[in-house]
Amino acid sequence: MKLLVVEDDATTGTYIARGLREEGHVVDLVADGRAGLIAATGSTYDVLVVDRMLPEVDGLTLVKTLRGAGNGTPVLFLTAMGDVEDRISGLNAGADDYLTKPFAFGELSARVAALARRPQGIETEAVLRAGDLEMNLISRKVTRAGQDLDLLPREFALLEHLLRRKGRIQTRTMLLESVWDLSFDPQTNVVETHISRLRAKVDRPFETELIQTVRGAGYRIAA
Repeated sequence: MKLLVVEDDATTGTYIARGLREEGHVVDLVADGRAGLIAATGSTYDVLVVDRMLPEVDGLTLVKTLRGAGNGTPVLFLTAMGDVEDRISGLNAGADDYLTKPFAFGELSARVAALARRPQGIETEAVLRAGDLEMNLISRKVTRAGQDLDLLPREFALLEHLLRRKGRIQTRTMLLESVWDLSFDPQTNVVETHISRLRAKVDRPFETELIQTVRGAGYRIAA
């Protein structure tokens, strides 16, 4: 992939760029928002990694300007501000995901890969819904029929993937690549196990089944 990293902290920026290059990506690194805006509008990138607090032009303004110009390149915000209101303002500005500092490089890499794989037209709202099931991506809260559901992180990620593609069949390979970031089949039942656990929390206590198995194909959330 071709990636743009906009980060004013030299140590952090170099760390991110080096790690992404070691994974085989082409990475451009700039240190302020104005340079980031020029780079993002002058070239085509698969994903932008943007620090929120930048000199010259701040991250929020950078992303708002790109979106206003019709640039839909996926954006991962890096921020030291983890409050809900800060996350909301970032997403409302047009960012697709956020990562709070300090972070593990492995998580940043996985989030960048997930954004690059995201097809056009997938829901990017802060709240995803299917029937009486609701997932708030900001508060990380999931409810069904008004009842809170206690999901583990991987269960949350699996449900989010299905909700973003509501009504569409997701194969085992698709789920392994998106939720587990695996580009190969490890020949385990990890997908089946997590689907079963998710059903126990999302479907079994309620009358209507939302998580459907399509025999020989995969899984989907009922539209």
